[in-house]
Amino acid sequence: METPTLPLELLRYPVGRYEAPPLYGSAFVKKSLMAIEALPAKLRAAIHNLSDEQLDTPYRPGGWSLRQVVHHLADSHLNAYTRVRLALTENTPVIKPYEESSWAYLRDAHWADPALSLQMLEALHQRWVILLRSLCMEEWHRSYIHPQSGETYLFQVAGMYAWHGEHHVGHITSLKDRMGW
Repeated sequence: METPTLPLELLRYPVGRYEAPPLYGSAFVKKSLMAIEALPAKLRAAIHNLSDEQLDTPYRPGGWSLRQVVHHLADSHLNAYTRVRLALTENTPVIKPYEESSWAYLRDAHWADPALSLQMLEALHQRWVILLRSLCMEEWHRSYIHPQSGETYLFQVAGMYAWHGEHHVGHITSLKDRMGW
């Protein structure tokens, strides 16, 4: 079945682009934590009953396969969890970026069963949410420095990764809708 054509922006950003809030907001943080907590179940539901052929279908022309998207979420959120811990234990650390596109083409991300990354995300998100829910106002204002994007506060990180999960689940569900799966 041919994938119907949509504007590239919508294919790339099915839930829109993330915009970090400049100021802390407790409602924003609460909503972000709920999304982070819910991601593993949403992701599991999004890929439920997909065949290997479907999992190996790119979500857009030139994009990753659905399998790679699942593994990318585990890779990315593991890095984010580590960065949060660094920000909480060091004074504004400079974090090390990673080549996410290159990681997506390593053999484990290209061919492994997505259930492995789902298991990893379930445990990781349980632990991450426990940590994030324990933060006080001062800790939400701790930060790290990304060499390309600059300083990021932990309340912004929570929002970014809540969005990131929805963004990639959106890739999966919009492809499923377009393909009639």
